[in-house]
Amino acid sequence: MPLVSTREMFNKAYAGGYAVGAFNVNNMEILQGIVDAASAQKAPLILQVSAGARKYARHEYLMKLAEAAVETSTIPIALHLDHGEDFAVCKSCIDGGFKSVMIDGSRFAFAENVRVTKEVVAYAHERGVSVEAEIGKLAGVEDDVKVAARDALYTDPDEAVEFVQQTGCDSLAIAIGTSHGAYKFKGEPKLDFERLEIIGKRLPGFPIVLHGASSVPQDLVALCNKYGGTIPGARGVPEEMLRKAAGMAVCKINIDTDLRLALTATIRQQFTEHPEEFDPRKYLGPAREAIKKVVTHKLVNVLGCAGKA
Repeated sequence: MPLVSTREMFNKAYAGGYAVGAFNVNNMEILQGIVDAASAQKAPLILQVSAGARKYARHEYLMKLAEAAVETSTIPIALHLDHGEDFAVCKSCIDGGFKSVMIDGSRFAFAENVRVTKEVVAYAHERGVSVEAEIGKLAGVEDDVKVAARDALYTDPDEAVEFVQQTGCDSLAIAIGTSHGAYKFKGEPKLDFERLEIIGKRLPGFPIVLHGASSVPQDLVALCNKYGGTIPGARGVPEEMLRKAAGMAVCKINIDTDLRLALTATIRQQFTEHPEEFDPRKYLGPAREAIKKVVTHKLVNVLGCAGKA
């Protein structure tokens, strides 16, 4: 089947009390591991491409990889722009075949965020493309753009309602305590579920998105560090919190760091245990399988979307 937008995915997810996984893609092995897992579990899937991924792999190559994914699977797959910084980037992706885009105006004041989001929504909806927007600001690092914890800003429920009404966006990323990167919490992990519940009640049936929602599995952190990595103290969002959010208004959960950890830890292990190997397939193949394992776990045990394709 062809690439799809996220609208039907989110309608079903909201009604079914689960979330669709949105996994970031940077190369062929990452994409194959993700798609193989989702196909085996018969799960709907969102492949995400960030600005950094487009710069690294190039738009045309990523499009062909996504096209190969839909040609070799039977699950619904959406190709989504993650953190589009302006109208021009969103337009380029829409014109280039993406079926979902995110316009991230969270760095702007409310009125300017509304203005730029409305501009993207108008262009996208005319072409059957869905739009995710963001209000509130997450801490952490996203594609080398750092937001300090002191600058993070939780989403105001009243502003969220007004924003959706004014922009006509199809889904909304909110800030309730998650953050980008591998170091999400210094103290006890905590998400503001009360805020999420209020927003869900104020926007009934409307899809909410969680960014910065990797769990940073400690076994992968340990494996990476064992074979030469230096990422001590990395912590993510506990999976039971993500399961709870998926049973509320959250219909899309973004996962990137966990995939990076799986890939890097496995490659480090292969380099150390098999120093005689120089065939990239010998270490990228196991890394692809590691990503498939992580994604399978997320689909079945965290997101609840296995069997929902």
